[in-house]
Amino acid sequence: MRPLDDLRPHLEAALAPLVVEVDIPLAPLTTFRIGGPADYLVRARSADELVRAVSVARELEIPWFLLGHGANILVGDGGFRGLVIRSEVGGIDFLENGRVRAGSGVEMYPDLINETVARGLGGLHHFVGIPSTVGGALWQNLHFLAPDRDRTVFIEEVLDSAELLTEEGERVTVSVAYFQFGYDESVLHHRADIVLSATFQLVDQPIDDLRKVMRANLRWRDDRHPDLWLYPSAGSIFQKIEGIGAGRLIDECGLKGRVHGGAGIFHRHANIIVNHGGATASDVRTLIDLARETVARETGHQLTTEISFIGDFLTDT
Repeated sequence: MRPLDDLRPHLEAALAPLVVEVDIPLAPLTTFRIGGPADYLVRARSADELVRAVSVARELEIPWFLLGHGANILVGDGGFRGLVIRSEVGGIDFLENGRVRAGSGVEMYPDLINETVARGLGGLHHFVGIPSTVGGALWQNLHFLAPDRDRTVFIEEVLDSAELLTEEGERVTVSVAYFQFGYDESVLHHRADIVLSATFQLVDQPIDDLRKVMRANLRWRDDRHPDLWLYPSAGSIFQKIEGIGAGRLIDECGLKGRVHGGAGIFHRHANIIVNHGGATASDVRTLIDLARETVARETGHQLTTEISFIGDFLTDT
């Protein structure tokens, strides 16, 4: 591995004409608005640029991390020592028979959902209001309760295929079966494959019906989830406990509304920690540990985090 401090000329030469940014704060690039700087950051705006950036990082054998919308992650206060590759791969192409292809960096909402709904294509409209790029949606098998609240709708239900850069360095198109989807789970958690684009199979539906579902889903989210402009967060902190609910356990332990530093357990949903302003990763980790230890002691249930922890957490040293 090359010394990171000496890496800049090698990166700039290998990635030119892409711009290598130096010492870039990561907090503004995440929904939590928390985290120190990245040593280096490059923005990939096409599939070819993303392939190139990832390939260079692999060839140089340096630490690297792929960043999309920045949801569902907590970046350490020490930042990330290495290269952050931000996927800004765009493009929305409407194909035949209700199929639509989108680049991995396309925002699910508002961009992709609004574009498809405006054409009377249903299937993605359920995920309105959830912060995610297309690549992130496949990473976590994006999901939301169905309008009747009787079942959970998953992105896998409308995914037709995806173009990937595999961990072996091959550029391939795969079917939905390749992803081995589960709840908050996909093969991308276990293989270093990179989503370049995804193709969804949608269905013709009346635009008014689609918008009715969107309004209902947004009202449901507004009642439970924080407005990210007022309360930056990373979404649910802990994995779902079937039939019980992690948030319910934390609430029953009297922790809803608990504050540490600039972070707090959200007053409307105890499985969400919010940034009240100036929160550090250390503040969030303290509340995570408090919730986990209290729930284990008082209920016997073990909480498992579902967010990813990225970079250097100074409190661990």
